[in-house]
Amino acid sequence: MKLHGDTLSPFVRMCLVTAHEVGLGTKIQRDISRVDPTTVNAGLAAVSPVGKVPVLVTDHNHPLYDSRVIIEYLCHVSGNKTLIPDDGVKRFRVLTLAALGQAIAEAGVAWRYETAVRPQGLQWREWMDRQRLRVAAEFDDIEKNWIKDLAEVTAGTIAVAVALSYIDFRIPDWQWRTDRPKLQAFHDAFSDRPSMQATALKAA
Repeated sequence: MKLHGDTLSPFVRMCLVTAHEVGLGTKIQRDISRVDPTTVNAGLAAVSPVGKVPVLVTDHNHPLYDSRVIIEYLCHVSGNKTLIPDDGVKRFRVLTLAALGQAIAEAGVAWRYETAVRPQGLQWREWMDRQRLRVAAEFDDIEKNWIKDLAEVTAGTIAVAVALSYIDFRIPDWQWRTDRPKLQAFHDAFSDRPSMQATALKAA
């Protein structure tokens, strides 16, 4: 299998952490494809019409995208029933938590593009303020309603942990730890897992 995408992308890292958790970490080749919002990456476009990372090309040469599909595929081919349980109640609880993590990551990446890539004078302040409010509400919801779920290693906790690490790396001013001690304790513990250590973020 070959995974296209840089670990600096939280969505790529979610896939890599999943691969390590299900025992496939050494089975995946890497293509460090980087993308930006204004340029076509020809190599990536050749395997995916979406033109975004991550893309996983399977051993049967089938491209899979996006991160949620890839994560489910890795669980499927490894036979792992823990990260995404079969039981309906547990499954959709996990997938909803994963959606929260994905939403935090999406807001973080969008904010990064808006502040680091969009030319000065063209940045949309009201939109940026809305992203901050949305993400703060997501942090608060996890702190209040999801702490028991964070005690397990699932696709949901992977998504949240990776998203928080991305925020720390790219947007430390968001200070998500303020008044959220349970979320901080979760992230501190989860970050020590071998899967997180093996995919630790490094400055480009």
